[in-house]
Amino acid sequence: MQDPAITDDLIAAHGIKPDEYSRILEIMGREPTFTELGIFSAMWNEHCSYKSSKKHLRGLPTAGPQVICGPGENAGVVDIGDGQAVVFKMESHNHPSYIEPYQGAATGVGGILRDVFTMGARPIAAMNALSFGERAHPKTRRLVHGVVEGVGGYGNAFGVPTVGGEVRFHAAYNGNCLVNAFAAGLADADKIFYSAASGVGRPVVYLGAKTGRDGVGGATMASSEFDESIEEKRPTVQVGDPFTEKRLMEATLELMQTGAVISIQDMGAAGLTCSAVEMGDKGDLGVRLDLEKVPTREPGMTAYEMMLSESQERMLMVLDPAKEAEAKAVFVKWDLDFAIVGETIAEDRFLIVHHGEVKADMPLKALSGNAPEYDRPWEETPPAAPLAEVPQVDPIDALKALITSDNYCSREWVYEQYDSQVMADTMRIPGFGAGVIRVHGSDKKLAFTSDVTPRYVKANPVEGGKQAVAEAFRNLCAVGAKPLATTDNLNFGNPEKPSIMGQFVGALQGIGAACLALDMPIVSGNVSLYNETDGVGILPTPTIGAVGLIAAGEEPILGYAQDGDLALLVGETTGHLGQSALLAEVFNREDGDTPAVDLEAELRNGTFIRDNRALITCCTDLSDGGLALAAFEMAEASGLGVTLDAGNMGTLFGEDQARYLIACSFDQAEALMAAAAQARISIETVGRFGGDVIRMGTSDMPLAEASASFRGSFAAAFA
Repeated sequence: MQDPAITDDLIAAHGIKPDEYSRILEIMGREPTFTELGIFSAMWNEHCSYKSSKKHLRGLPTAGPQVICGPGENAGVVDIGDGQAVVFKMESHNHPSYIEPYQGAATGVGGILRDVFTMGARPIAAMNALSFGERAHPKTRRLVHGVVEGVGGYGNAFGVPTVGGEVRFHAAYNGNCLVNAFAAGLADADKIFYSAASGVGRPVVYLGAKTGRDGVGGATMASSEFDESIEEKRPTVQVGDPFTEKRLMEATLELMQTGAVISIQDMGAAGLTCSAVEMGDKGDLGVRLDLEKVPTREPGMTAYEMMLSESQERMLMVLDPAKEAEAKAVFVKWDLDFAIVGETIAEDRFLIVHHGEVKADMPLKALSGNAPEYDRPWEETPPAAPLAEVPQVDPIDALKALITSDNYCSREWVYEQYDSQVMADTMRIPGFGAGVIRVHGSDKKLAFTSDVTPRYVKANPVEGGKQAVAEAFRNLCAVGAKPLATTDNLNFGNPEKPSIMGQFVGALQGIGAACLALDMPIVSGNVSLYNETDGVGILPTPTIGAVGLIAAGEEPILGYAQDGDLALLVGETTGHLGQSALLAEVFNREDGDTPAVDLEAELRNGTFIRDNRALITCCTDLSDGGLALAAFEMAEASGLGVTLDAGNMGTLFGEDQARYLIACSFDQAEALMAAAAQARISIETVGRFGGDVIRMGTSDMPLAEASASFRGSFAAAFA
């Protein structure tokens, strides 16, 4: 097949701007071939090169005594003691999921699982953070069904428990849903596998499933806005097979025990191109690939298609040649492809040969380490206008509005489609606080959460960024886990708009400050920009995934409120209603400023909760919906009523930070009060659990009625 001529239209179709093409001509000293143009497009797009964001990402705290491997590898690695490590990461699959919801979400799950087991870790937990448009939008229902079924279909078949996540709805996501997938795995701390190639003349080996035409150009598609041509992008979405991925994981982990693996990289975005370039770049080596040796499932595939395909369930490895036969036997046993498709070379070259014809010959470093980097202009987000008066309404009516809203009703309909119990180590299923998993064969537990409040970030990016980390910290502390580290999934609109870039910069400032103050370094992550359709961007949504450890000998806080327990509030309440759930759901308003985050108070109060776990029956942090929603959710999960003494809007629905709600007996409450006084922690009794009524001030409603509304609203809207 004759390659097309390189024209301005073809260059633009590859997402390459004129100044970038001039730089390509300078690097190459000639016009690129069609395959070379595709490779530059794949490696220099936003999704792979982080060209708009890496300047600001460098300011994030990424180190700490617990960190074994920070950003730059397939996933982050954190020490959990006893020679063990937890390996985790979160990544987006936003654009593919909007185009083709089931496969977009499914392959998002598959990709993040590969990131984890590529490091030598067996996956033990998954989460997902989903953002959809408003219910009335014609695409929302189809997207919800497709994405949820895709997440469940892949994760359930693969066999990893889904232990937590988020689902939100807002008109800003009407044209661009978000699907952020998280996975964590366990590995021996001294047996982590990395992607840097080493040694000249070593075989480069293709592992896993065959290459097809699905996903060609997917990374480039994910680095641009949507418009009316969106349906034409459907072929750029990958197709996943969880059963093949399960075999690939078992084969990979078995292969790693043979000593044959020098370096290994999963084929994710930009497929064979990105994996080969990253391995070579990190090892200061070049790579030669002979494409006729690549296993394909479709006849007549071109070099361009093979290099840019994003077919799933594939890996690339640099092999110890002395162990080739042993390595191949493992993959033959698991009925997977094993093919030597090239070798490492000493020169700084990425040499692509197909049936003896050179299709690409380019400097490898220019594709990765020397990709463009932009210092885009940005504008600071202006201060929010003062909060207008919030009318006093019946608190029970306000609570009803929250618990029946799309954003705050139970997500039971969603998480019941996910297998949360597979592997038999799940201690808490989704639905109430952080997920908790036993570390198999030990007395340790790991806790997982993902958090962000996008309307906070939009109103005040710095405080909103801080709050996302602080809420993750609180969710882990509330189950008795010491927060270890975080992964971030930074979802924003078009970075070429100074206002959007300002949101990004501000959010990173807040995230960095909070991670530093709370000793939760960022060890992995993902940036997803250009989440816009027809020029309308999403809410800034920097999702924070966090992992915490409950050490051997420590008990998690996983109990339920008991009849007669007191409700204790830890932390100070001023009644902050700016940007609150109450405003959004009851009054259809998004005004006022984001609540301020006192990081010293967060650290102090979270430590107090963990240190006094023996005195706490049940605990939750206070976030959206304040005391009223937290008390209702705790009571409803416990099958009890609750009486709150307060009756005013600010006290009940204010969203002041650094706060926790505790259920405990009278004697435990006395001991907690004494401990709090000694630690100078604010604590007060705000009510009592028991009976079968939800009561706030002088208003009440039957628990059974409230529970039915809370648990049935999502299914009524979307099932």
